[in-house]
Amino acid sequence: MRQNLPKVLFLLLAGLVAACSSNPYAATNRAHKKQVKAYTKALRSFPASNPEAETLQQGDYWVGTTNFSMRRPNYVVIHHTAQDSTGETLKTFTEPATQVSAHYVIGKDGKVYHMLHDYLRAWHAGAGKWGNNTDLNSSSIGIELDNNGAEPFTEAQINSLLKVLAILKKKHSIPAANFIGHSDIAPVRKVDPNQTFPWKRLADNGYGLWYDEGVLDDYFLHAAKLSQDTTAVDSTATADSMAMLDSANFVAPEFYPKHFNPQEALRIIGYDVQDMEAAIRAFKLHFIQTDITPVLTEQDKIVLYNLYKKYL
Repeated sequence: MRQNLPKVLFLLLAGLVAACSSNPYAATNRAHKKQVKAYTKALRSFPASNPEAETLQQGDYWVGTTNFSMRRPNYVVIHHTAQDSTGETLKTFTEPATQVSAHYVIGKDGKVYHMLHDYLRAWHAGAGKWGNNTDLNSSSIGIELDNNGAEPFTEAQINSLLKVLAILKKKHSIPAANFIGHSDIAPVRKVDPNQTFPWKRLADNGYGLWYDEGVLDDYFLHAAKLSQDTTAVDSTATADSMAMLDSANFVAPEFYPKHFNPQEALRIIGYDVQDMEAAIRAFKLHFIQTDITPVLTEQDKIVLYNLYKKYL
């Protein structure tokens, strides 16, 4: 056995070397660890050095509180990569020159790459606003889905996403309303995730809010009773019946108050309404999806009012 020991150790060492060399991101992983180590050192330096603080009248001694914890994220922002492969995205997020990153990348095959600790600040949101929050990078987790922007998301990818969201919601106590898209927080600049993204499915699982679809059923039933058209319209109204109602300029204020203000409703939900057309497009990309023009139809207003009440 002793004679074979050097051979066994050699094989183990060779295996470790092979494992390290097989990871194409071994070098950037080392850079990642080095940067985390530097931040850790800064956090352990108390009292923190600050030249400007020297002008203050300091206390007689440093006192560190015992009542603190890690800052936690309160939002999840979902993106599509707008690139051609997971590998291309991983390369983009490991090149310092790009200045972009995310906490998680999920491939079409469902594989999850956890690139950054949840408590650290990724550079995924950019300039944006949600409610009064103008620094989403500091308060959110960014998830990138491998998608070129014009294709459906795969089942494996969405299944993995739902598992990641379940972990994040439980770990960080993230409210259901705080699972949003990049286009929601940056409506002028962004259109991701694209209009094939299954927001309703996420909402059904507790990640994001959704409107009560029954309100549209009632709308179409009410419209059918008032319309002089003999075409039957029921709770399973088709796209043709929707077009018929729109062409007839059917208005149903019964489904929202006469004083209802769509701009105020969008603002309450969280949208930046400085560019109202962009805000409407972003809202419809998330909640309507079949039509993302910057005009609110009667159906859109009913959906908006229903959601507005949920966000109050």
